[in-house]
Amino acid sequence: MKKILIIFCCLLSASTYTFAQHTSITIHADQGFRIIPKEIYGQFSEHLGSCIYGGLWVGENSDIPNIKGYRTDVFNALKELHIPVLRWPGGCFADEYHWMDGIGPKNKRPKMLNDNWGGTLEDNSFGTNEFLNLCEMLGCEPYVSGNVGSGTVEELAKWIEYMTSDGDSPMANLRRANGREKPWKVKYIGIGNESWGCGGNMRPEYYSDLYRRYSKFCWDYSGNKLFKIASGASDYDYHWTDVLMNNVGERMNGLSLHYYTIRDWNHKGRAANFSDNDYYATLGKCRDIETVIKKHCEVMDKYDKEKHISLMLDEWGTWWDEEPGTIAGHLFQQNTMRDAMVASLTFDIFHKYTDRLKMANIAQIANVLQAMVLTKGKSMILTPTYYVFKMYRVHQDATFLPLDVTCDSIKADNYTIPLISATASKDSKGVIHISLSNIDLRNTKEVTINLPEIHAKKITGEILTSENISDHNTFEKPDVVKPRTFNDAKLNKEVLKVKIPSKSIVTLTLQN
Repeated sequence: MKKILIIFCCLLSASTYTFAQHTSITIHADQGFRIIPKEIYGQFSEHLGSCIYGGLWVGENSDIPNIKGYRTDVFNALKELHIPVLRWPGGCFADEYHWMDGIGPKNKRPKMLNDNWGGTLEDNSFGTNEFLNLCEMLGCEPYVSGNVGSGTVEELAKWIEYMTSDGDSPMANLRRANGREKPWKVKYIGIGNESWGCGGNMRPEYYSDLYRRYSKFCWDYSGNKLFKIASGASDYDYHWTDVLMNNVGERMNGLSLHYYTIRDWNHKGRAANFSDNDYYATLGKCRDIETVIKKHCEVMDKYDKEKHISLMLDEWGTWWDEEPGTIAGHLFQQNTMRDAMVASLTFDIFHKYTDRLKMANIAQIANVLQAMVLTKGKSMILTPTYYVFKMYRVHQDATFLPLDVTCDSIKADNYTIPLISATASKDSKGVIHISLSNIDLRNTKEVTINLPEIHAKKITGEILTSENISDHNTFEKPDVVKPRTFNDAKLNKEVLKVKIPSKSIVTLTLQN
């Protein structure tokens, strides 16, 4: 008996439950007026590890099936996600990338060392034309990060002319000589990346002046209207945001923000080998992104009450130690149900702040950090995070429906984490979508969802879950974690009863 008590006390000290009387959600359909921008579901593709080479791109002559050099399996998987926007070429890589090295005949493009990420030698076979053509094929907006850290104003100005000008000008004619007659539409342009760190170790006052200078020469050509994004802060650096809002103001259309779910930068932990407390504490850190967004928004509100300047959270996600046996500096990590939970909880928070938050880009799209797909030779697997993006795509450009949640919570690492997370929206056809997450590792939750003003007759659902929270897909077993039909939701007039298993993510569709 003493041994049992000791074990029980240890478990309580690691993660402690607090209890509410019941688990219920009330959806306020009459208060829904704000659209969830589809760009909240953006992706990020950096020249890092095998994200580009081997992930997105294998080249036309590869024995791996491809469409004009793009991996067929990866392309088709990404097409299914309805990707709204794709950021490239970095990240840290952006501020050492010189775009003219990546155009023209591939056999004449100079090689370069990727000094930020493992010193990899790259052949520049994937450049501006390849990226923008991919965006056209996927039907998404390109988001190009310009080089401010080691590049010049002239270099960035000519890049924009190359991409977007339809005139009889030197850069437009160079594009034509490289096989592209018409200019591309490029909406988003980033003026540097992480200028406080890998983008130049700058002070916010200095970067503010550089932004004003560089952005001045980012011209709008041939009907293309640029949305200019300043290099913003890392997580809790509210001073950076304050300085840029004061010194740059409405010269920028958007201000970026980066937030990674990392509890300890020196000891990030293993992606697929972790304790229960590690799991809960990770979700606590994940949910702290709400505090960060609110405080940056408060700073922005001081200078921009009308919210003309958008907050762009263009890097987010989990970051674990690299998998043993992989190349150092390539940031390859596994992707488990825990990562899926981070994605679902994060989206639930994002939806609440879209009066200011207009874009988010998970890091990264393939083979790096919290990726959608992992590839190995001719094989590809879809990750649990991929499936969350697919289940949540119904919320893109839908009307956000505010809701209240009453539920139990658990404490870990000084975080108090509700055991149920939820979000809801109504699409353009009047269909209601509700996404729920039960983060509890042990217990099924019976949730009562009150639906005043919602008159639905038909309900369908999909669930993502697995036996263990550390479960993940491998090249040998690619379907360990995969969505399936969910039938444990019962509708009675304006009340919905849902029995959601432990460690599960569910999306429900309500129709008349």
